[in-house]
Amino acid sequence: MNLVNAIAKKELNGEVNMVTFTSAETLKQDTYYFSAGGTLPYHRHPNGDQIFFIQEGTGTFYIDDANGEEGQAVKPGDMILAPKNVWHKLVADEGCELIASQVTSQGAGKEDR
Repeated sequence: MNLVNAIAKKELNGEVNMVTFTSAETLKQDTYYFSAGGTLPYHRHPNGDQIFFIQEGTGTFYIDDANGEEGQAVKPGDMILAPKNVWHKLVADEGCELIASQVTSQGAGKEDR
């Protein structure tokens, strides 16, 4: 069993800091700690889906696919699906730290824009 409180273990270190708390054969969980206004730049996972869960703070989650770029305001409790092979990014609001945990399929790969 691996139990972690990602909010209590807040690790701010630069604009965006990623900490992996647990992984298994088929899934990997990371927590991102955003400084105010921090950005996780556009990227995609060609071989797997990703789910984000907003734990603290507010920001905007963007998807850029065949229909163009779309942004959605996010707040604590929101969950967002980043489908396989779709460009996405997350931006913390100015003046607000943000914590977002995400789960990704192992072997999903990652491409930066």
